[in-house]
Amino acid sequence: MSIPQQGGGPIERHEQLAEYLAAGCKPRDQWRIGTEHEKFGFCRDSLKPIPYEGERSVKAVLEGLRDRFGWAPIAEGGNIIGLEKDGANISLEPGGQLELSGAPLETIHQTCDEVNEHLRQVREVADIIGVDFIGLGAAPIWRHEDMPLMPKGRYKLMDAYMQKVGTMGRTMMRRTCTVQVNLDFGSEADMVQKMRVAIGLQPVATALFANSPFLDGEPNGHKSWRSRVWRDLDADRTGMVPFVFDADFGFERWVDYALDVPMYFVYRDGQYVDALGQSFRDFLKGELPALPGEKPTLSDWADHLTTLFPEARVKKFIEMRGADGGPWRRLCALPAFWVGLMYDQSALDAAWDIVKTFDAETREELRVQASVHGLQAQAGDVKMHDLAREVLAIAEAGLKARAMPGAGGLVPDETHFLNALKDSVETGKVPADELLECYQGEWNGDLSRIYAEFSY
Repeated sequence: MSIPQQGGGPIERHEQLAEYLAAGCKPRDQWRIGTEHEKFGFCRDSLKPIPYEGERSVKAVLEGLRDRFGWAPIAEGGNIIGLEKDGANISLEPGGQLELSGAPLETIHQTCDEVNEHLRQVREVADIIGVDFIGLGAAPIWRHEDMPLMPKGRYKLMDAYMQKVGTMGRTMMRRTCTVQVNLDFGSEADMVQKMRVAIGLQPVATALFANSPFLDGEPNGHKSWRSRVWRDLDADRTGMVPFVFDADFGFERWVDYALDVPMYFVYRDGQYVDALGQSFRDFLKGELPALPGEKPTLSDWADHLTTLFPEARVKKFIEMRGADGGPWRRLCALPAFWVGLMYDQSALDAAWDIVKTFDAETREELRVQASVHGLQAQAGDVKMHDLAREVLAIAEAGLKARAMPGAGGLVPDETHFLNALKDSVETGKVPADELLECYQGEWNGDLSRIYAEFSY
């Protein structure tokens, strides 16, 4: 979840809303890769989730990273709730999940180095206090009441509101984790093409990264329960945004969509002002009930954009949001997958040639079936396994064309970061399948073994 946005002046013209998005346009040589991933922390002896405070806690991890590795603290209400350093942020998800929001980097090699260093630092601190971290799409055993809500004003407001607009919002907040990548666009037309490919192929990412087959201590009938959760969270702000495929889609159409999404809050003087269910359109007119007579700033607009949760999201960049959190190899594979598709024009065109054949019903059905069946999903005559194989080949070609070397030039490109996904396509098995095989086989139904065998 995002931290409050900074630095925006007053909104005096409606056009500023779209101009804010358009300001993200960058020439190709300035395109960067920002990778975010979340993970669950737990006490090594009891296997219980770590609380916010205490000897073995989220706070202790944050303070350890601050003191041992020079991260600067971010505080709210006297509580440390995040860290920042060298363009990267470490933040807390509502249930205490630890998230790295990586710096904007040029290559997947750099992204993977960043992931490695982050996990090394976290492990060093965690070892001292008897804590471990695990990458999964959903908490496999812990129940809602086991997961403490972190002391952030945003989360307190969301927690109350989620119960009114869906059945799974609070599950999402406390018991799910994702990995996502943020990518740039060069123009409005480039944004449109990338968003259409992003939405159309998000189910492929859901299938390939499916890693949440357990909930409440037993199989839940889905390969990606996290994806299932997002389908019954809040219809106003989630889903496959079909208008992205309309002829008039662009920055202004995204603005219209965002303005139709009910607000959560306004951030003022270090406090979250309750604006639940209120309208940003009223805010623009100075008629927001939460702040009567006050008009928004661009920072308020930036904050509001972070409360939209579709499968791909436009800000000053595009966020790919469809994948479960997972093991180390897939933390590097997710940005490789999308960079391969998005940052080479021939690859992007080839991906669009696939996506443009799907109608809205096919896209939605692929999303649903991917969450249930992973690579065995099918929507009409579209078989996910075949689709994933074709899309992965395009991504690999895109990375080869980028020809970004690593390891001092010893590695010619970034294609090896796709190896985990190529293994899945070859075997037909995604992480969820491997977990279920362990559960039904050598674990003999003892799901507690997942912590020792799959933690970082």
